[in-house]
Amino acid sequence: MRELHADTGYLLYRLGLRSGQLFNSFLQESGLRLRHYAVLRFLATAEGALQRELSTRLGYDPSAIVGLVDDLEKLGFAARRPAPDDRRSRIVVLTEDGRAFLRGTDEAGLRVTNELLGPLGPAERETLHALLLRVTEDGPH
Repeated sequence: MRELHADTGYLLYRLGLRSGQLFNSFLQESGLRLRHYAVLRFLATAEGALQRELSTRLGYDPSAIVGLVDDLEKLGFAARRPAPDDRRSRIVVLTEDGRAFLRGTDEAGLRVTNELLGPLGPAERETLHALLLRVTEDGPH
């Protein structure tokens, strides 16, 4: 039987847990969690997104997206607007307050990443990033 640390899936799971813990610690003061941060970061790269698109792209359950967007709306970081091509649909957009929040978290986010990847050199970090992009849905195909 293989030892636990020989299982790449387990190691990725542990890395994800540690990353989530670090990011949630730095977000704690704002009252947000990593899932909120992911929605904000996605919205920062889009002109808006339907909630079902957020669910698909981020891999979150649709009901979770509703709650996350509700939270972000209450904070003024996101807003629901009528979709231009279908007035019955609502798109979620990042507000200027949401952009300001993200700008304010950039340095802290880099500190978290540096702590997480501390044992790796710059070239190793680039390689890891490129490999993670290849194995995730959002990476270049």
